[in-house]
Amino acid sequence: MTTEALEGAAARALKTCLGVRPGEVVLVVCDDRTILLGQAFYAAALALGTEPLLMVKERGRRDGEEPPRPVAAAMAEADVVVMPTTYSLSHTAARRDASARGARVASMPGLTADMMRRTFAADYGAVARRTRALAELLTRADTARILTPLGTDLTMSLAGREGHADTGFYLEPGSFGNLPAGEAYVAPVEGTAEGLVVIDGSLLDRRVDEPVRVWVEGGKAVRIRGGRSAAELERLLEETGGEAATLAELGIGTNDGAVVTGNVLEDEKVLGTVHVAFGDNASMGGRVAVPIHVDGVILAPTLLLDGRAVVQDGRLLGLPAAP
Repeated sequence: MTTEALEGAAARALKTCLGVRPGEVVLVVCDDRTILLGQAFYAAALALGTEPLLMVKERGRRDGEEPPRPVAAAMAEADVVVMPTTYSLSHTAARRDASARGARVASMPGLTADMMRRTFAADYGAVARRTRALAELLTRADTARILTPLGTDLTMSLAGREGHADTGFYLEPGSFGNLPAGEAYVAPVEGTAEGLVVIDGSLLDRRVDEPVRVWVEGGKAVRIRGGRSAAELERLLEETGGEAATLAELGIGTNDGAVVTGNVLEDEKVLGTVHVAFGDNASMGGRVAVPIHVDGVILAPTLLLDGRAVVQDGRLLGLPAAP
C-alpha cells in the first residue's frame, strides 16, 4: 500500500468516523512497531487542518497495559485520540480519563495497512444499524448461551447490564471505540458464567494453533487446554493474577467487510462471529479493573438470548446480513 493510499485511508477514518475539524488537537499514539501507521494518521490530520501531535511509545507487553505518564497526560488534553498500537490501550485508566474529559477516541490495536485498505472503506451506516439493533437485544436480555459443534456450551447472566454498539462513529465528546469497528458487546454479570467455551478463531493476535478449551466456573476460567495458544493464555492470566481470569465480555461481530486473519482487532468484527474476553471490563460497565483484556474469537457460533437464537451457526437472524 503506497504512502498516499495509506494517508487516504487514514483521512477517511478521521473525517467519517471521528468527524475531525480544523483547529482541533488530534493526538496520534503509536509505538516502535506501528510508527508508519502513526505517521500516516499524523499526515492526514495535518492535511485536514488540525493541530496534530504524534507520540511514539515502547510497544509494551500486553493489552490493557497503561501508557507512560506523558502519553496519558496528552490523551487527557486532546480533542481526538487515535491509537494505532501493537497492544490495546482501550481498557486503561488513561483512555477512560481521556474519554471522561471529552476526547473522541479510536483504538486500533494490531492495525495493519492491509486492514486499513479493507475495512476503512466499509459502509459504516449499515454496520451501525446492525450493531445498534444487536446492542439493544443484549440490553434487554437477562441470559445468554453460546453453543458450537466443537463443544462450547457457556451460559451467563446479562441482567441489568447495558449492551454497547461499536458502530465506527465517534462524533460526540467522550465517544470511544475500535477502528475498524463493528461489534455489539456487553459485560456479563461477574460470577455468573458457567460452562465450556472453545475458542477456534483467534486469540492473542494470532489464529489458534488448535482449538482452545476454557472451562468457566463461578464466572472465571478455571482450566485451559489446547496447545501453544492455550498455554500462553493460561500464563498471562496467572501472571496478572487477581480478577484477570474473569469472563469479562460477550461480543457479536457485525462488519461484513471484515475477514478472519488472525488479528483479533479485525477478527472480532467479522459478521456472525462471537467473542468472549477475560480480564478487564471496567470500560464497559463491569466491575473488574485489571491490566489485561484478552479476546477469543469463536467461529460459526449459535447465540441464544433468553432462549431465542439471534445468531445461528454464524448467521445473524432477523437482522440485515449485508448492506
